[in-house]
Amino acid sequence: MSGSSLLPWRRPRINVIQLHGTIAGRPGMLSADSARPLIDKGFAGSGRRPVILDIESPGGSPVQSDLIAGMVRAAADRTGARVHAVIGEVGASGGYWIACAADEIHANPMSIVGSIGVVGGGFGFPALLERLGVERRVYTAGANKVRLDPFSPEKPEDVAFARELMDTLHGRFKHWVRLRRGRRLTAPDAAVFDGGYMLGQQALALGLIDSLTTIEALVRVLAGDRARPRRIGPKRSRLALRLPRLAVDAAIDALEERAWRIGPR
Repeated sequence: MSGSSLLPWRRPRINVIQLHGTIAGRPGMLSADSARPLIDKGFAGSGRRPVILDIESPGGSPVQSDLIAGMVRAAADRTGARVHAVIGEVGASGGYWIACAADEIHANPMSIVGSIGVVGGGFGFPALLERLGVERRVYTAGANKVRLDPFSPEKPEDVAFARELMDTLHGRFKHWVRLRRGRRLTAPDAAVFDGGYMLGQQALALGLIDSLTTIEALVRVLAGDRARPRRIGPKRSRLALRLPRLAVDAAIDALEERAWRIGPR
């Protein structure tokens, strides 16, 4: 697919939304709050133009991963834009969860992909307290308020509870991947959903991704040899110095959008 331009000297541009970092609901991390303005901007006026997700994340919070993926799908459904995800160094666990929001997933042959699983745990210190002669006093209302307390001996029923939670989360993860990848998955569940990560080349063979490519190469495939990516990432300093340029870009983008809308299908 290639987009024509109303301005012959202007190179076609494809929006590339940068989703980088560990996924967590904390300041400075990749979260629904930090991703929302990037997704809104990336899909604004996208029309028939595809949108690329630049994913660089080892994962993190399943809640934030699900929220970000949901925002991507909502924006894609609202605008009709086709979404491509490109995994760089790593798109694992929650990073792969977000990648599955795309219609197609791409990676480098050596990218780290997958890790479709859930991990939990911690440390226990009851023997240390006893050795130090420390007596811990905890008062609760509710029998399970201090479940999995690291300063108390581990209880089998607490371990069973934690495993049930993780199995439920894993089930949701597997359902999401099946929903988004469908028949493109070419391997048995045991090879895909065991929680292990793999290289991009292996992920392609299993159907977890669709091709091996780069953002720049994909942009040329989507919009022609003269096209270039328009990267949309977190705000940087000295934005005021760029306001005149941004105003010009906004005007030209509007013309480019018309080219994609009225061009041949």
